[in-house]
Amino acid sequence: MRRRHLLQWLAAGAPFAAQAAPVVQPGAALAFPRDFGAHPDYRTEWWYITGALQAPGREFGFQLTFFRSRVDTAQGNPSRFAATQLLFAHAALTDLQGQRLVHDQRIARAGFGIAEAAPADTDVKLRDWVLRRRGPVERSVYEALLPAQGFGLDLRIRETQPVLLQGQGGYSRKGPHAEQASYYYSQPQLDVQGRVSLGPEMHAVQGRAWLDHEWSETLLDDAAVGWDWIGMNFDDGAALTAFRLRRRDGSTLWAGGSYRPAGGEARAFEPGDVHFTPGRRWTSAATGASYPVEWQVDTPAGRHEVRARLDAQELDSRGSSGAVYWEGLSTLLDAQGRRVGGGYLEMTGYADRLRL
Repeated sequence: MRRRHLLQWLAAGAPFAAQAAPVVQPGAALAFPRDFGAHPDYRTEWWYITGALQAPGREFGFQLTFFRSRVDTAQGNPSRFAATQLLFAHAALTDLQGQRLVHDQRIARAGFGIAEAAPADTDVKLRDWVLRRRGPVERSVYEALLPAQGFGLDLRIRETQPVLLQGQGGYSRKGPHAEQASYYYSQPQLDVQGRVSLGPEMHAVQGRAWLDHEWSETLLDDAAVGWDWIGMNFDDGAALTAFRLRRRDGSTLWAGGSYRPAGGEARAFEPGDVHFTPGRRWTSAATGASYPVEWQVDTPAGRHEVRARLDAQELDSRGSSGAVYWEGLSTLLDAQGRRVGGGYLEMTGYADRLRL
């Protein structure tokens, strides 16, 4: 039995009375720093940071994600040993010069100082992996410390732009039904300083990153198998988000995103505004999944091409979240083929249907 399934089984047992599930709805204004923190009443939540890092003679991409998942069968159980929440985390490092991706994962039930997600502000811990926010709301500084198997991240991640509320003031639809939505904000154009270890090597790094924080009760429609998503920092300071929920036949079920020019106001996209056209594909020898590693993405911000910096950026997280997905450092080009920015491309549901 996989470890995640074992933890869920241990959390089960006789059902206990639980409060009615919360509803994600438009018009609920996000408030900070409170909404930087955890929302344990909601079923699913994640804090996700990706970025591009430079060291002398080296380039890296990094991803760190902390997930929180409510365990419904344990809600209302008065025992302090009840696993009412699960925390799991992923970390990955793309080594462009070495043409490789290394990654690691963690999972534990919340409590006893082993795994915690604080509700007052971003402060997430999973054993020796930590992500926490400090400073005023308008000048957030994140500390990320993740000593992983074969590599490590020790980063200070500083806000340079205001929080970007996705969708309608942070209410982001993810399907044809109103309840298929999340509360969702981003922090693009983050400044990164710190250290990256890779085996015996230690590198002082600097770069640019992107943070997403989402929480939801009902996210995926039954017809959706996964999604394609980009978070792109433009070289001029602008930020582009685009995503689509994908049916099994590859067609788009729902789409959205936003564009915010440097120093300007964000524009949220309607589902019909966003079009993903797949290009060149790469097939994983490990899972057999075939991923488009080049995309044409059309939005009201224009036509752009997304190109993976390394094809082999697939992550097998079946030991924690239960999913196999592709998450990778990518370049953003304009319609004339000129580089205008970079960031991360995420693709889920290609090896198997994503289940949240």
